[in-house]
Amino acid sequence: MKTGPWPLRAAGASLLCLALLAPAHAGGAATSSGHDNAALVRAAFDDWRAGTGSVFDLLAEDVEWTVAGSSPVSGTYRSKQDFMERAVQPITARLATPIVPEVEHVIAQGSAVVAIWRGTARARDGSSYANHYAWHMVLEGGRIVRVVAFLDTWALDALME
Repeated sequence: MKTGPWPLRAAGASLLCLALLAPAHAGGAATSSGHDNAALVRAAFDDWRAGTGSVFDLLAEDVEWTVAGSSPVSGTYRSKQDFMERAVQPITARLATPIVPEVEHVIAQGSAVVAIWRGTARARDGSSYANHYAWHMVLEGGRIVRVVAFLDTWALDALME
């Protein structure tokens, strides 16, 4: 078996994955705010899927939303209005149908909630849009105040062409 940095990196990555996937614990029990925040986020995704709302309804007016990677909408937005106008609207303008979310996991720890989900829609050109997302959200007072959104930027680039 090889020694050196590779096994250490693999072990570190494994521990990080376990920490992200493990349920939040504070003295052996999930925190109340983590549970409440997870329930808020899950309900917002349920509303989005039903066509009666969306996760964006939870955004604070001064939200800081970062779209990771390099895509036409990657970058940091410092308000709900800026994010909706410069990121969400250009994407939805290319879609014939709304994105339908399918949540795989919602993991909470204190004020942080991570949602792993898939979204599908039909593009205006008739093609399918399918993407896989991981959103790390921080909530305060029932509002999302900070997000780092990870997604398949190649799928987004293809939609935005």
